[in-house]
Amino acid sequence: MKESHRTRRMERHHKRNKKTATLNMVSMMDIFTILVFFLLVSAGNQQNLPDLKHIKLPESHAQQPPQENLLILVNKDNILFQGKVVASTKLGKRSSEKTVKKRGVTIMGDKKIPYALLKRIMLTCASSDFTNISLAVVHKAQEKN
Repeated sequence: MKESHRTRRMERHHKRNKKTATLNMVSMMDIFTILVFFLLVSAGNQQNLPDLKHIKLPESHAQQPPQENLLILVNKDNILFQGKVVASTKLGKRSSEKTVKKRGVTIMGDKKIPYALLKRIMLTCASSDFTNISLAVVHKAQEKN
């Protein structure tokens, strides 16, 4: 079948004016830059304590967020300072002590450890010139009446 003059003219016209779609990379880079900046700023404001499965923290209704301090972890076997074992909770065992600058300290203690052990740790921190001792707890939402 023979094409008409009009059909051929329309095909030529469409071939001439055919444009390819382009992607504006400048706008996309601006959006990604803003997104990365937002993520960095928002990630810097969070203060997360290490999530350890063998330590169950007590619950609290406190409204004030904890301050960033040195971290002491206490479980049924060991006492860890900044992730390093410094002493055993079993009586009679002791490892090397570490000197630390005068700062605050956060104690993450399992809720099942005896209070006497926690008190000894806090007294040791106080005698080592730690002026601000904090206890890590799980924040529990207040119940509505």
